[in-house]
Amino acid sequence: MAGVFCLGIATLDYVYSVASLPTKGEKYRARDLVVVGGGCASNAAVAIARLGGQAWLATRLADDLTGDRILADLKAEGVEAGFALRVPGLRSPVSAILVDGEGERMVISYSDPAMPEDIGWLPTELPEAAGAVLADTRWGDGSFAALGLARDSGVPGVLDADRQPPHPALLSTASHVAFSAQALREVSGDDDPREGLARAAQGVDTWLAVTLGKEGVLFQEAGGIAHLPAFAVETVDTLGAGDVWHGAFALALAERMSEREAVRFASATAALKCARFGGRSGTPSREELERFLAQHG
Repeated sequence: MAGVFCLGIATLDYVYSVASLPTKGEKYRARDLVVVGGGCASNAAVAIARLGGQAWLATRLADDLTGDRILADLKAEGVEAGFALRVPGLRSPVSAILVDGEGERMVISYSDPAMPEDIGWLPTELPEAAGAVLADTRWGDGSFAALGLARDSGVPGVLDADRQPPHPALLSTASHVAFSAQALREVSGDDDPREGLARAAQGVDTWLAVTLGKEGVLFQEAGGIAHLPAFAVETVDTLGAGDVWHGAFALALAERMSEREAVRFASATAALKCARFGGRSGTPSREELERFLAQHG
């Protein structure tokens, strides 16, 4: 069984289904509500576990009831959360998310600014079965340390660059970086994602990609930029789709798929998630994913 060591944020999400996103300071009634764990690295870890991989998560939480719920959800999903730091007197991350009738979302999140930056508690070696590392951009020092472990261990180190990385060195420390469209614009200064990807690649010995939602994924291949279209599904909820994509991509690399195979594997996982309401609760199992891929050639 392939495994991925994940590092980054874990939250508790309150996900509300609404007909349309609010535009005025008025009262609104939600059509549905799901309370579920969230956060970039946490969602990725759950995706890895549901897809049949081993997942470890290093994250920072407060010693509060929210943190208890976050860890309980992770353990129920089969994620090894023994690397979580619990800090007394602070507040664990939490988000309120509105999802409209088209599946688009509005996120209001809170992370305690007093959460310690110290990395001294992190492991100095990866778990024996870890075949890849995944880090998000919410804790720069921690991500740098985790990606450094991947490099030292000779396994893929994937950076989920959904925001501009806090440390430029993260791009060169990772072996694989997948940007969101916004983060790529911020890093490259280009509105065109192809041009932006080419500019971001200058002077960096790292495989780069950018996820573009319904427009698919652009990625480096054979000295140029390749494109794989997105899988067509009826979009219900895009919340967590990028996180799930990164988790599936890292697992595919740990299973020694090629980058092209990993992109397709991850894109199918994210598409199935988007077809279901409830954030990461819509993440498919490996059986569902394999069936979906078989149906789509």
